[in-house]
Amino acid sequence: MFGKAPLGTRLFKDDRDWEALTDDQLIALREKANRAASSRAARIVTGLPDRRARITESTIDLPGRRLMLRVHRPKHAYQKLPLIVSFHGGGFIAGTAAQNDWLNSHLAARCPAVVVSVEYRLAPQYPLPQPVEDGYDTLVRLVEDPVDWGVDPAAVAVMGESAGGMIAALMALRARKDGPALHAQVLNYPSTDWTETVTDYPSIAENADNPTLSLSRLRAARKLSLPPTLDPRTVSPLEFESLADLPPTLVVTAALDPIADHGSRYVERLRADGTDARLSYYPKATHTFLSTPGLVPAARPARREILAFLRDHLHPGGIDG
Repeated sequence: MFGKAPLGTRLFKDDRDWEALTDDQLIALREKANRAASSRAARIVTGLPDRRARITESTIDLPGRRLMLRVHRPKHAYQKLPLIVSFHGGGFIAGTAAQNDWLNSHLAARCPAVVVSVEYRLAPQYPLPQPVEDGYDTLVRLVEDPVDWGVDPAAVAVMGESAGGMIAALMALRARKDGPALHAQVLNYPSTDWTETVTDYPSIAENADNPTLSLSRLRAARKLSLPPTLDPRTVSPLEFESLADLPPTLVVTAALDPIADHGSRYVERLRADGTDARLSYYPKATHTFLSTPGLVPAARPARREILAFLRDHLHPGGIDG
């Protein structure tokens, strides 16, 4: 590994052979992990939500499916607020919205904004591009009903971590043509290449022993989430021909993350195509570190940076109470 991961994360090192799991075993493992991530005890690792934010659950009906949303709002009353649509990580095979409560509630209270975290469908039952369709359709529906959701359709951002970062990036790419106008995107240690070259980056070799993202899990995630009939370039933001006309972008990377180069290469491409993009690099951070602030101190300065970036782009004229 390129440097040592924080001690707490090393205690959670996962040596499981993910590629050997059956679909049923994976689903059972995911359900157990999600229950744990949503428990009060998990707050020691995932962080305490901001007390100035209210967290509720809601549902949204989309064509052929109903999704659960985890909605974060400031307790202080505002007329209407910017909207941040958020996506958890988990390689499209795991994860839950509750794992991001620490970050999302903080942004809701201090941006302020309405932060909606989408419980998008997961593989192996729902492979790509269905998780991306869940995200995009949710975004469109929220913007179409601004009064019901209490949001300003003229101040919208997307945000995601890991696989959720890929979803956020793909939504921005799709929306630039005929979708809702986006004012910012925040991609936290995103996956941006889901092709056969997913592991062909220097950071993969440098951080192969990363305790929070094993190569076995990465390979299993790609295999299970990518159906053989789908061209992986269509879900790999790094492979798009043009990355022009995208909203201002903040990409947060972790030095001890195997897919750190996914983020840095994406920023290079964004800048080359004229998109305003910033790369933020945290030297003592691991993959998922913004979901594990109890283990990785770098989560706090990263959270402050994300907050400042979103406030600048969603409240450019200041904040009215």
